Amino acid sequence: MTSAHDPSLEARVVELETRLAFQEHALSELSDALAELRGEAARSADLLRRVLEEMKLHRGDLMADPASEPPPPHY
Repeated sequence: MTSAHDPSLEARVVELETRLAFQEHALSELSDALAELRGEAARSADLLRRVLEEMKLHRGDLMADPASEPPPPHY
């Protein structure tokens, strides 16, 4: 039978509290990292959206309409 002041029980409780504190800290760091990655993903998606819109606006400048080009010289 163990007493209320059993040193091995107290050591186990301290070990569990230490592990819990470490896990809470790790969870907080992971949460912060996830929030940062979500922000980066949102910024990247916004940048991609803007680049695609800009490419659509300049599509005519970048690619000529084949129907408006003269026929190749061998015709």
